[in-house]
Amino acid sequence: MPATHMRPHAIAGMITRLNDPRYARWAAQIHRTGGCRQPIHLRGRVDHIDRATGELLHSYSTRHEPDGVLRLPCKTRRASRCPTCAETYRADTYQLIRAGLVGGKGVPATVTAHPCLFVTLTAPSFGTVHARREKDGKILPCHARRDAPTCPHGKVMSCTARHSADDPRLGEPLCPDCYDYAGSVLFNAVSPKLWQRFTDALRRRFAKSEGLTLRELRQHLTISFAKVAEYQRRGVVHFHAVIRLDGPAGPAASPPAWATVEALTEAVEHAVHAVSFTVPATVDDPARVLRWGDQLDVRPITMDGGLSDQAVAGYIAKYATKAAECVSTLDRRLSPLDDLAALPLREHARRLIAECFRLGELGELADLRLIHWAHMLGFRGHFSTRSRHYSITLGDIRADRTAFVRDEAATTGRLPLFDEDTVLVIAEWEYAGKGYSAGDALLAAALTGTALPVLAAGGGGDAG
Repeated sequence: MPATHMRPHAIAGMITRLNDPRYARWAAQIHRTGGCRQPIHLRGRVDHIDRATGELLHSYSTRHEPDGVLRLPCKTRRASRCPTCAETYRADTYQLIRAGLVGGKGVPATVTAHPCLFVTLTAPSFGTVHARREKDGKILPCHARRDAPTCPHGKVMSCTARHSADDPRLGEPLCPDCYDYAGSVLFNAVSPKLWQRFTDALRRRFAKSEGLTLRELRQHLTISFAKVAEYQRRGVVHFHAVIRLDGPAGPAASPPAWATVEALTEAVEHAVHAVSFTVPATVDDPARVLRWGDQLDVRPITMDGGLSDQAVAGYIAKYATKAAECVSTLDRRLSPLDDLAALPLREHARRLIAECFRLGELGELADLRLIHWAHMLGFRGHFSTRSRHYSITLGDIRADRTAFVRDEAATTGRLPLFDEDTVLVIAEWEYAGKGYSAGDALLAAALTGTALPVLAAGGGGDAG
């Protein structure tokens, strides 16, 4: 337990909370957040009014809550910020991905017969880095070279170490001065554009192979996908995607006979090599043409062995809650005014961030917003995305959960049973803070059996 939580004021705060007459209600709020590390505090009220008569049927106000606020889960997707809320996001993403593979939640079960691939698109090399290599269960030397060259900076480009899975050198360049830090952060920044161009090229390939225009293709075929971004230890992103072929109406319609797994595989391989993105030249650097890496993994998803729907959904959902923490960067925005040397960063991450700051000051690259996304090493896209027809949305899943909670509250008598068509709901809410005081953090950890919550910046106490 961190010493900061055991200071006298923290213990005093815990005792004060335990002796509060409304402690039971406070504890109930904490339980309802499910162990959220940084619950959101809201202040306000909700009135239910009969539309016909104007009668006030039910009213709720936070004035009667402990500290005058209602505490709700933060709902972040980042496991580094709140493992509990991130687990909910992971589970929702799993259901979203799996529904697009086997049906359910509004997607017909016939979707299992549609051609479907699990595709991994990687980044190109920006320099040799330490890596963990295995073959037949045996760990191999990192980069063992008998006649290894010496780089211009005097370092032999060889490493005979057999790295463990937690070796901090993994992802670090053999020679940092040779590593293309500019290329790395620029690839991260333009990778969402590369993905967009990849999906466009995929559709164009199918249209051309069948002698159709893109408009005509929509009358025969829909290409649906769901993807997630993953950081490699070297600090660049690559994408894992489920790509499925449907009929013109989406998953409810079968694709044409010519839309096969083999045709989809060929189109993916063509599209990966066909697209690129040109970063404009600057005063210090020439124009760069960035492409996907040479490593491309394309595997069919089957329901009878091999790569299963559960394995794919679990794999994608796992990375939906992660960010760049594997590179040992920080989980917050950074400023060029920050002293990078004083921050707890790996040298590799520090140089990537510094490169974001350097390039972000160049007017030609202003659209990439590299300074704003320096803590993400340049990447500014959504980690988890899906096409419109792939399956249910995360919003739909959350709405179903909200409806379930509302129905349960009505069933147990905590909320009157209303006819939604005849009731006007008027709600007024305002943000009142987040997180815990030091004393509340101790109690919340004990009540929920979780690790000590993270205190909100600037004191993070209860908003009263």
